Amino acid sequence: MENTVQLQSIGSWFDQNAPQWAQDTASYIASVWNQGDYGLTYGEIIMAVFIVMVALMVRGLFARVIVASIMRVASGTKTRLDDALINSISTPLKVVPVIIGIYIALQVTDISGDAEIYANRILRSVITLAVFWTLARAVNAFEFMFGTLRNALSSAAVDWMVKALQVLLVVLGLGAVAEQWGIQIAPLLAGLGVLGIAVGLGAQDLFKNLISGILIITEKRFLPGEWIKVEGVVEGTVEKINFRSTLVRRFDKSPVYVPNSALSDAAVTNFSRMTYRRIKWVIGVEYRTTVDQLKFIRDEIEAWLWNDDRFVKPPEAALFVRVDNFNASSIDFLIYTFTKTKDWGEWLAIKEEFAVVVMDIIEKAGTSFAFPSQTIYMQETDPPEIMAPPARSEGFERAQLRMKDVKRRRGMGEADDEG
Repeated sequence: MENTVQLQSIGSWFDQNAPQWAQDTASYIASVWNQGDYGLTYGEIIMAVFIVMVALMVRGLFARVIVASIMRVASGTKTRLDDALINSISTPLKVVPVIIGIYIALQVTDISGDAEIYANRILRSVITLAVFWTLARAVNAFEFMFGTLRNALSSAAVDWMVKALQVLLVVLGLGAVAEQWGIQIAPLLAGLGVLGIAVGLGAQDLFKNLISGILIITEKRFLPGEWIKVEGVVEGTVEKINFRSTLVRRFDKSPVYVPNSALSDAAVTNFSRMTYRRIKWVIGVEYRTTVDQLKFIRDEIEAWLWNDDRFVKPPEAALFVRVDNFNASSIDFLIYTFTKTKDWGEWLAIKEEFAVVVMDIIEKAGTSFAFPSQTIYMQETDPPEIMAPPARSEGFERAQLRMKDVKRRRGMGEADDEG
C-alpha cells in the first residue's frame, strides 16, 4: 500500500513538470505495466522473474561464502564429523538463495487467491525437497562412524545400507511433497503394490541378482580390492559390488560387469585370501640315474628349502621332496612347498631362483633331465645253418645191388628155357 502511495506522488509530480511527449510515453508504459494476467500485472511478473533470476545467479557464490565461513569455524576442531558435514551440505546450500528469492518474489507481487495457494505450495515443496536432499547427503557424513559395523559385516554391506537410507529419505521427501499437493499416498502405495507384483514377474533376473548380491555381501565371499577368479567367467580385481552386478577389473585394465547371480552360484577362487603361495613341480631325470644320485638330488633340494627363510616350514605348511613316480621316459621327483610371500611378482622371482638351484643340483649329481624318448634294443644272433640233403646210406646201396643181382638171375633163367 505504501508503494502505491509513493508511486502516485511521483506520478503527480511527473504530470506537472514533464513535457507532453514524455508524459504520453510514461502513460503508455504505465498502461502496459499495469496490464497482466492471473491476477498479476506484467510489472509484478517481471519483478518476480527478475528476483528469481538474481537468486539463481548468486546461489553458487552464496554457497561458497557460507561453506568458507563454516570451514574457518570448523578448522580448529579435531573431529572429522564437521568436515564431512560441510562437504555434504555444500551442494544443497545452493538451494537456499532460490528459496529466499521465491519468498521475496511472492511478497513483492502481493498475489492472492488460487495463485497464492499454488505459489505457497511450490515454496513449501522446494523447502521440503531441500531438507530431505540435505539429509540424504548428510548420511555420507556419518558413514565413517560405521567402522565397527564395517568390521562385523563388510564395506560393501555398509555402502548398501547407506544407499538404501538415502533412497528412503528421497522417497519420504517425495511423499511429503505429494501430501502438500493433496495427493494421497496410501492408495498410491496400494496401487504400486499391485504394479510391483506384475513388474516382479517380468523382472525375476533383476531380483535374483539383487538377492545374490546380498548373499555375496553377507557371506563375505569377496570384497572390493580383492583378486578373484571364476572359471569360464572372469579373473581380476573386484572394484565395486552393485545392486545388480559386480564390477571386476581384469589385469589388462578392461572392466567386466558380471551379474551377481553368476558369482553367487559359481565356485569363486579368492587369491587375495591365500595364506601362502604354493610351488608344485614334477621333475624327471634320466633312467640311467643311480640310486646314490637320486638320494643326493633329493637331500640337496630339501636342505636348500629348509635353509631358506622365504619358504614355509612344517608344521605350518607341507614341504616334500620325494622320488614319486617311474614315468615312461623318466624317474620323477615331486617338489611341493609354499612361499611366505603372497605377492605375485616376488613369488615369481623366488620361483625363478629356485629353478636355477634345482638345475645346478642335478648337474652336480652327474645326471640330467629326462625328455620323452624311445630306445630300441637289437640283439645279434648266429646265422641259421644250411641243411645239406642227406646222403644215401650203405643199406640203400646194398639193397640196390641185390635188386640188380635178382634181375640178372631172372634174365639168365629165361634164356636157358628158350635154348
